[in-house]
Amino acid sequence: MEPVRMGLVGYGFGGRYFHAPLLASAAECAFLGVVTTSAQRREQVGREHPGAATFGSLRELRDAGAEAVAISTPADTHTALTDEALRLGLAVVCDKPFALDAAAARASVQLAEELGLPLAPYQNRRWDSDFRTVRSLVDGGRLGRITRFESRFERFAPEPGPPAAGGGTLRDFGSHLVDQALVLLGPVASVYAEWRIRETGEDDDVFVALTHQNGARSHLAGSWSEGAPGLRFRVTGTKGSYTVAGPMDGQEAALVAGRSPADLGAEWGAEPPERWGRFSRGEGGETVPTLPGRWNTFSPAFARAVRGEGAVPVDPRDAVATATVLDAARRSAIEGVTVRLS
Repeated sequence: MEPVRMGLVGYGFGGRYFHAPLLASAAECAFLGVVTTSAQRREQVGREHPGAATFGSLRELRDAGAEAVAISTPADTHTALTDEALRLGLAVVCDKPFALDAAAARASVQLAEELGLPLAPYQNRRWDSDFRTVRSLVDGGRLGRITRFESRFERFAPEPGPPAAGGGTLRDFGSHLVDQALVLLGPVASVYAEWRIRETGEDDDVFVALTHQNGARSHLAGSWSEGAPGLRFRVTGTKGSYTVAGPMDGQEAALVAGRSPADLGAEWGAEPPERWGRFSRGEGGETVPTLPGRWNTFSPAFARAVRGEGAVPVDPRDAVATATVLDAARRSAIEGVTVRLS
C-alpha cells in the first residue's frame, strides 16, 4: 500500500508523545510534519523528527500534499479544527474529547459522511494492554455474565491538577472511561455522576455510575488528586472477577522515555509479570498474563481506511455515544439527579 501522507496539528504532550512517534514509525504513513506556530515547538519537531516539516496552518499542510491529519490540540479547538480539515479534503483523526458536547460531535460526523471522508476519534486506550486483556476474558466467557465493571484513571498530581486544555477531568479521563464501558457492555440506560470543582474552575474527583441496557453497571472514577489510586480494573461476572492494579499501561511511559514501536519491535506493549492481573473466585484464583498493548495498530488501520482497504479503527458514531453519556453526566453532577437516556 502506498503510505498515506499524514500530518499532525499540535505538538503539546499529546501530539509530541501520543501521535508523532507512532505516525513516524508506521510504514503505512508518511509523516509530513506538524502544524504549529510556536517557535519552541517548531524547534522540538526539527530536533526530534528531522525529516518532518512545520506548517503555519492546515491549508499549508494540505497544500504540501497531506491526505490526512491527526488533531492534538486543546479540547475547545477540536470541533473547529476537525471541520476545517474535513472541508479542506483531509481525512481526520481527532483526540479526546472528540467534541465538547454530543451536538458538536454529531455535526462533525455528519459533515464527514457528506464529504465522504474517513473520520475517527483517537480512542487509543481501547488498545491498552490491560483493557485488551479484559476484553479477551469477557469475550471468551471466563468471567461469565458481567454484572459490574469498575474502571479508574486516578493519579496524585493535585498541583496544578487537571489542565484546562483537557476540558476538565470528566471530559478528559471520562472520554476514555466511558468509551471503554460502552465497548465492553453496550448502550446506557441511565447516568449518575458526582464531581468536585477545583479552585481553577476545572472539575476533578469525578465518579460516574452507568446502568447499561443489559442490566450491567459501570462504576467509573477519574481524579488528579487521589492520594491512594485504586485498582485500574475490577470486572465482576457470574463466574469470577478480574482485577489489575496500577500503574497504567506502559506504552505512555515508553513513548515519553523516547522509545517507539520501531525501536522495540515485537516487545512493544509487553507488560512484566509483576504487573499482570488476577482472576479470582473467592479464595481461589490465578494470575492472568496481560496481552501486549497495541497503540501502534491505530495509525496503520486508519491509513488503510483512507486507502479504502478497511474500516476506521474507531467508528466516529462511537464518539457521539460517548459525548451523549458525558453530557448526561455533567447534568447529573450539576443538578444532583439521575439522567435517563432514551
